[in-house]
Amino acid sequence: MLEHGGRLRLAAHQWNIPLADWVDLSTGINPEAYPIPPLAPDCWRRLPEDNDGLEAAAAAYYGNASLLALPGSQAAIQLLPTLLPRAVVACLSPLYEEHPQAWARAGHRLRRLQNANLTRALAAATPNILLCNPNNPTARQFSRSELLDAAAQLKKRGGTLVVDEAFGDADPENCVADLAGTDAAPNLIVLRSLGKFFGLAGARVGFVFAAPELLARMAEAIGPWPVSGPARAVATAALADRDWQAAERTRLAAASARLTSVLAPLGETMSAPLFCWLPTPDAVTLHDHFAARGLLVRLFTDIPGIRIGLPGNENEWQRLAAAISEWITR
Repeated sequence: MLEHGGRLRLAAHQWNIPLADWVDLSTGINPEAYPIPPLAPDCWRRLPEDNDGLEAAAAAYYGNASLLALPGSQAAIQLLPTLLPRAVVACLSPLYEEHPQAWARAGHRLRRLQNANLTRALAAATPNILLCNPNNPTARQFSRSELLDAAAQLKKRGGTLVVDEAFGDADPENCVADLAGTDAAPNLIVLRSLGKFFGLAGARVGFVFAAPELLARMAEAIGPWPVSGPARAVATAALADRDWQAAERTRLAAASARLTSVLAPLGETMSAPLFCWLPTPDAVTLHDHFAARGLLVRLFTDIPGIRIGLPGNENEWQRLAAAISEWITR
């Protein structure tokens, strides 16, 4: 099983720092999550029902009713490769590593295209292309027009474009979930999640947008009641709260700019609204420097670099700035 961010208990044990003294910057999850509304007692004791308003709220929010609610987009990552014909898949690497692992496990052949653009990926002449937008962990973004053009070209060769938009909600201008599986882009598959922008990772709610036939097979494969009643209620409220969404996008834009500025002494970064990517040959040493001060960042040794999420309050911002100052003056 792959390692992921957010493993605070392990870090607390490894570095002998009490759990309560840590700042988790490793996940890219919004530290100011959507405020959970009061939940009706019925959602705890009744089996979930599809007509409770979640799918309607999601269709309105994403602009596309061709969707399936899942227990996090991770469920789609693992299921999707098992439902598509085995073929060669071009992965625009580096990317969220659960994707290529799932495709390889299902018997597909991978072509990892390091730091490639879509033009190069299309030239590889593989049936399928897989990417994250914005990319996790490097924050690279593709434009909406690039993605839709790629989907159209892949359609001509009977191929599929799979786009993971887990980090897309904070700046949705280049998202394409609204067209996935529709007549305009029937071979486009998009994954979305409420874990990052909405800060509801613990609820485990995600969506896949695709052609209806594929969604039906995925629903059959995953079985009944994939999302719990309480999670469905919280997700419905979050997706419908346009005032909170608008205010949060403004706040996150400012926080992202601040994070980029705070990290500037460490070198050039690439930023998405919820995290910054710092490529550096000193990734391991820098990760350990932060960890020794109770700051958990996400380490990538194969690229190498670190991904740093947003602090949640002024004290956390100051702790991050102090650790950077100590690194620079060491």
